[in-house]
Amino acid sequence: MQLSSSSGAVRKPRMDSLLIELRAEIARLEEMLRQRDTTVETLTAELAETNQGVLALYAELDDNAVRLREASDLKSRFLWYMSHEFRTPLGSIRSIGRLLLDRMDGPLNDEQEKQVKFIHKAAMELSEMVDDLLDLAKVEAGRVTISPAWFEMVDLFSALRGMFKPLLSSDAVSLVFEEPKDIPPLYTDDKRLSQILRNFISNGLKFTSRGEVRVTATFVPPDAVTFTVSDTGIGIAPEHVKVLFQDFSQIESPVQKRLSGTGLGLSLSKKLALLLGGDVAVESHIGVGSRFSVTIPVRFPAGTPRDDDRTRTAFEKDGGYVL
Repeated sequence: MQLSSSSGAVRKPRMDSLLIELRAEIARLEEMLRQRDTTVETLTAELAETNQGVLALYAELDDNAVRLREASDLKSRFLWYMSHEFRTPLGSIRSIGRLLLDRMDGPLNDEQEKQVKFIHKAAMELSEMVDDLLDLAKVEAGRVTISPAWFEMVDLFSALRGMFKPLLSSDAVSLVFEEPKDIPPLYTDDKRLSQILRNFISNGLKFTSRGEVRVTATFVPPDAVTFTVSDTGIGIAPEHVKVLFQDFSQIESPVQKRLSGTGLGLSLSKKLALLLGGDVAVESHIGVGSRFSVTIPVRFPAGTPRDDDRTRTAFEKDGGYVL
């Protein structure tokens, strides 16, 4: 009996000690829970404040996006109206210059002919700039009409050859159209394709003082064609190549300063190539020359044109595809 009483006396202090440790652990856990609750409340408050900031930022971004769209629309309308207003007087100047050069109102002396040619050339260059501005405004406003039709490559090259023949004023530069071989008939907008190639050829002739500008077409399996315009001109530095197809982009060079232009031709060419379902590319070396190319599908991908952030989805309307 004494042994049992002694054993119970030993166990009681041990139980008290375990209870004390248990209460301490519970207190520690309760403190941790209070700290966690405090942290959660703090994080919740910070999150709510962050959400308010994000919502305010989204609202500001939406407002800025609306303003940017309005500014873009205003710019497009300005370009549209300005281009239309310039076209009529420029057409009149060109017509009068042509009449004077044809001696319809009498003979011209050498100095008068020189001045009239200068006026006529300046009017032609301004007309080309106005046309580029008008086309750019139409593209950005989503009002460019793509009208695909079947045509042969030889017909396209023949038309381009006839168009540029009167403009070859120097025997030091020749314009060569390689006969297209193994190229199937194309189903695309020949006018838009011709516009792209005209810009490439014009640039080649402008920056080539000696040699040639060569136009080729190559079939790219399974269903694409690449048109390449190569020249033996001054070439383009690598740091300038990446900005060539941006709006109003012009390269700083002595030749560029002597020649007029808006820097819109290549930018417009890229946008038109995208609308046709293709893309453009360039290779160039200083003092050697440049190679501009456009690759388009043999058959216009109706309803699925490639686009950039300003190109709209195509849909069929009135025999064409309004982008």
